[in-house]
Amino acid sequence: MTLALRLDPNRLRQWHVRLAARLARRGPLRVEFGVGSPLPASVALLLGLERIVHRIPTGDAAVASRSEFAKFAADGEVDLTIDFTGEPPRGRSWRVTFDGGDDAALPGALLNGRTPVVAISDAATNEVIVSGHPGTETAGIFTLALTDVLARTATLIEAALDGAGTRVAAASRPQAISAKKAAIFAAKSLVRFAMRTLYRLLYNSPHWRVGWRRVDGPDVVDLKAHPDSGWRELPDDRTRFYADPFPFEHEGRTFVFVEDFPHKLGYGLISVVEFDENGPVGTPRPVLDIGTHLSYPFVFAHGDAIYMIPETCATRTVDLYRAEEFPGRWVKYVTLLSDIAASDATVFEYNGRWWMLATVHDGGAFSDALHVWSAPDLLGPWTAHRRNPVLVDIATARPAGRVVTRDGKLIRPFQDCRDGYGAALGLAEITRLDDEAFEQRVETVLRAGPLWRGSRLHTLNRAGRLECIDGSATARRF
Repeated sequence: MTLALRLDPNRLRQWHVRLAARLARRGPLRVEFGVGSPLPASVALLLGLERIVHRIPTGDAAVASRSEFAKFAADGEVDLTIDFTGEPPRGRSWRVTFDGGDDAALPGALLNGRTPVVAISDAATNEVIVSGHPGTETAGIFTLALTDVLARTATLIEAALDGAGTRVAAASRPQAISAKKAAIFAAKSLVRFAMRTLYRLLYNSPHWRVGWRRVDGPDVVDLKAHPDSGWRELPDDRTRFYADPFPFEHEGRTFVFVEDFPHKLGYGLISVVEFDENGPVGTPRPVLDIGTHLSYPFVFAHGDAIYMIPETCATRTVDLYRAEEFPGRWVKYVTLLSDIAASDATVFEYNGRWWMLATVHDGGAFSDALHVWSAPDLLGPWTAHRRNPVLVDIATARPAGRVVTRDGKLIRPFQDCRDGYGAALGLAEITRLDDEAFEQRVETVLRAGPLWRGSRLHTLNRAGRLECIDGSATARRF
């Protein structure tokens, strides 16, 4: 297939060069230029200001020249044009839009404090082929947020070419760029930068905390809300935090595995603490440390063994560990996936097969692109879903705990990261999961409040009568 990439010559960025190179790896590519107008000067001024204040390179947002596209000049008839200009289609053409507008609507959305919905549509019929709601871990820094959304736009273009069907509802109408909005954004960014710097001088950041309760009635999945009783906290000594709690019952005893992050060490390890009816027995003790960051200790039983799949993005693998001496001794048993930065891998059995859900980082945010794999057995072979990513949505993609069955329905906790990483916790019913599609229906979103103080809510898991969550906390340095 010969592709054409049609760009506005007045809005060329290094990202477009990278996108052209990415598409050229698929086959012949020709870059064409339409007509348009440059972005307002306020965008360039904001990028320049952030380069000075935050000491970050402009990177993909830097201006590109037409000459950098000269090498993309395939001959012959074009089979498909991917258009960023909004010009009338000539032949088969797909249009890339941001909140339904052209690429000026992308900075317009970011200046209004949100990321846009990106859609790839048939230019002749306006039928949406794929769409997604990209995220960013750096919403307060325009340059980095812009880079995150552009990276995920490339993901969606390739997903459309590969036949993926990910779709989300449109968020809002395109927002215009104005010098006033850019100035307000820059002022707020400077204030946030100063406050964040001061906060990190006074407090350990980030700092999470684990909540727990004994369930004597409906749990959170049933309630779709915080329990009226609230939560008790697993204490820490402020020099470390605990997060990602996974309770597990074994031989009549209950253990909770957590990410244990000593601030001086600078990376997470996996620790465990036993719980009795009154709460934790002692403090969490380390059981797995590989010298790089570990989190999300997904512990489960299968057959006559107990396994763990911790998050190991730093090694770009998804590894299965087996307990040789539960709960304190774990050895790597097998690598399930390689050469992939997968966050919060969550496995479960459904319809006679094993399934795995995780968000994948391939540029852009860590929390907005949900991928699915399946296998006939836990040990594999694991096969990627033909429509990966099955969902691009910062509001509902990232896993937040074990998938559970309730009244014949599959319920998955997810992280709602629209207001930042781990900002809220949601529950969704998986309504379809097979080789052709993944579909879900959101049932509720929970946030911090009177029953769970703080600004974030992150993970939900239960074993027996013990239910655990986690969220943000503060820890003074002195």
